[in-house]
Amino acid sequence: MTRLLTVGGFLWLAIFLFLKTLLHKICLEGFASRFKAENGIIILSRSLYTIKIFIAFGGGMNMRWKDRRKSSNIEDRRGSSISGGTLVGGGISGLIILLVFTFLGGGDLGDFLTNTASQIGGNTATAPYQETETEGERADFVSVVLADTEDVWSSVFQEYGYTYEEPTLVLFSDSVQSACGVAGSSTGPFYCPADANVYIDLSFYDELSQQFDAPGDFAMAYVVAHEVGHHVQTQLGITDQLAELRGKISESEYNQYQVRFELQADYLAGVWANHAQSLGYLEEGDYEEAINAASAVGDDRIQLQAQGYIVPESFTHGTSQQRMSWFKRGFESGNLEDGDTFSEGDSFDLP
Repeated sequence: MTRLLTVGGFLWLAIFLFLKTLLHKICLEGFASRFKAENGIIILSRSLYTIKIFIAFGGGMNMRWKDRRKSSNIEDRRGSSISGGTLVGGGISGLIILLVFTFLGGGDLGDFLTNTASQIGGNTATAPYQETETEGERADFVSVVLADTEDVWSSVFQEYGYTYEEPTLVLFSDSVQSACGVAGSSTGPFYCPADANVYIDLSFYDELSQQFDAPGDFAMAYVVAHEVGHHVQTQLGITDQLAELRGKISESEYNQYQVRFELQADYLAGVWANHAQSLGYLEEGDYEEAINAASAVGDDRIQLQAQGYIVPESFTHGTSQQRMSWFKRGFESGNLEDGDTFSEGDSFDLP
């Protein structure tokens, strides 16, 4: 009788544990399904007793940025409107700029804007800008990221015996006038070497998520870091060297140098991310957000989305694979020496 009770007890215990585990699994999977519908991609890693839910983007992991130093090099021009000048953006020309320069413009964008907007003597009207709570948080975020780039590049430049001159980040809405010309929001974030300013319309946050399928705060941080990377190139004289090639070589050859120039800015963004990680600013999922953003704006992917086929000879920024690869190199290296994109083979064959 005692033996039967013992066997029966073990049997009931086994049934209880099985049902408990099954119920736990069903509940968590139901929660995961609901979360997937609301927040994006879910990656499930299961063990016998636990189900780890990692949110790849959206309302998931966030870069540690709150309650940290904000840059003082922020100029807020939101609420200003441009009239009487040539506006880059809208129509066919705006679409071309959006496809070619959107998200990570800056390499030859200065020349392009100057040529396209030769009549920039428009009038600027400023009205009080009422930002939303979301916009205020986004403005604070890019200010913190800019401060991080200031700290990182000041330190790196000092190691090489240089002095880093900090850029200004200009917030705008709808349109903005820069030393490179007048640009609309459809241009996307860009860097103007003529005034050493980075220009961003914060509505690009939404474009990253909706149009490029690259959401997440660190994806936006990557955008800022890439544009600041162009400023670093200007500080090092690389931008001027590229500009000197204009008209001296064929357009296809120049495009190859343009690709190398942009990939180097991706590398420099990776260098910044390396230092940000060493300072403990990154959280789980941040690196993946940046890689996803780099992939989303490869020339091949943009051309396929826009016209259904690719024309490698017209590339100006590099393929998705190249952009991811050079960001990874910068992230893994953390120094300037390994970022020479101009010495490696044909740009179409760059890793």
